Amino acid sequence: MPENTIVIDASPSAVWEVLADGWLFPLWVVGACRIRDVEPSWPAAGSRIHHSVGVWPGVIDDNTEVLASEAERELRLRARAWPMGEAEVLITVTPSGGQSEVTIVEELASGPGRLVPAAVRKTGIAWRNKETLRRLELLVEGRAARSV
Repeated sequence: MPENTIVIDASPSAVWEVLADGWLFPLWVVGACRIRDVEPSWPAAGSRIHHSVGVWPGVIDDNTEVLASEAERELRLRARAWPMGEAEVLITVTPSGGQSEVTIVEELASGPGRLVPAAVRKTGIAWRNKETLRRLELLVEGRAARSV
């Protein structure tokens, strides 16, 4: 399972504010291009974000569901992007002084994407999640700087 980690110069509560705002999802998740709806209980277990993935005009409407959530600590998701398949994603936030260590672990759970050789798939997921964490870092730190 590819695992990526970054240290963000903000508190876990500042990181969680971004993770808990489903409307911000396409700003930090590589591949998500728009949000069509966020269920009011997001990020509670069982809630969903209804998003689109891809590049216009070839976008695909799908959703991401929360499997488990612990505020300011952990968000476990089932991300759908058919026809490629579904992935289970675990995002953890750990306090580190006045900063936050954020880790993403992702594994393809089902679908035709599993036919891609594991080494190639893991490399692609690791690259995408490195950029996802970079975007999350910029968004969280930018918001934190504005609130000072």
